[in-house]
Amino acid sequence: MNKYKIIANPVAGSGAGARAIPRIIQLFDEHQLNYDLVKTNYPGHGIELTKAAVSQGYDVIIAAGGDGTANEVINGLMETKIAVMAPPALGILAAGRGNDLAHGVNVPHDLEQAVVALAEGHRKLIDIGRVVGGRFPQGRYFGNCVGVGFDAVTTIQVSKMPRLGGFPSFFIAVLKTIFLYYKGPLIKVEYDDQELTQHCLMVSIMNGQRLGGGFWTAPDAEPDDGLLDLCIAREVTRRRILTLIPYFLKGTQDTQEEITMGKAAQISISAIDGVLPAQTDGEILCTDGNHLEIEILPRQLEVVCMPGGSQA
Repeated sequence: MNKYKIIANPVAGSGAGARAIPRIIQLFDEHQLNYDLVKTNYPGHGIELTKAAVSQGYDVIIAAGGDGTANEVINGLMETKIAVMAPPALGILAAGRGNDLAHGVNVPHDLEQAVVALAEGHRKLIDIGRVVGGRFPQGRYFGNCVGVGFDAVTTIQVSKMPRLGGFPSFFIAVLKTIFLYYKGPLIKVEYDDQELTQHCLMVSIMNGQRLGGGFWTAPDAEPDDGLLDLCIAREVTRRRILTLIPYFLKGTQDTQEEITMGKAAQISISAIDGVLPAQTDGEILCTDGNHLEIEILPRQLEVVCMPGGSQA
């Protein structure tokens, strides 16, 4: 019988994480799963708890929270991967704002369905990204994305709305960011054998398909294809940002001339004039960085999920 370690973040999703814990316990008991549950108490605690769980021999380590909680569990798993011949699988119970990684790897957002998926135990290997720069010169692993520019500033704004969760918080934060961040830095983006230098409003590097619970930044991305998807938006007016939003909500922004899409295994981003605010999986990498190196590491972790494609 598998041993499950649940790492629950009570503050995820404006308290949705705390509200989900009694239901998670009830469902695991109903399905007679062998589990232990611990709560995170501070940023980075999930990494520490994951490393401890690996050393204690758990078979599946479950992030119960949002994308930031999953990011910490991923970093704990990846940091111990070299020392462990067969690292535990990653499990996800979506209790955050966006839950974008859960969507991308086909984990149901409904808690009961997600626990059923854990009990059934279907697994798939997924790629993991790694970014070097900002607050993490040693590198930081990610499951869903790295965002530079507009979406990083949006992430900061979301963190200032503790009482509002889910997609509405991201949408309101986007509208606020339009008035705070509309002059993009001059940057150079090098991806595989291509290079682009321009004033950029946003550079999104995606392993998953969406951001903020509903912005389809890379609708064709696959988390196991060995490539990162890029969505680069050049600097535009505030009015034009507003008119671009519906395209991102539908995933059709590649039809607009201000948007450049691409795929690459390695990406370098440098500020020529200005600075790089950046985030990864909702965690701030830097507010005034000048250089980031990003790469994809193919088929690094097993994730417990539903069979088939990503969730609608």
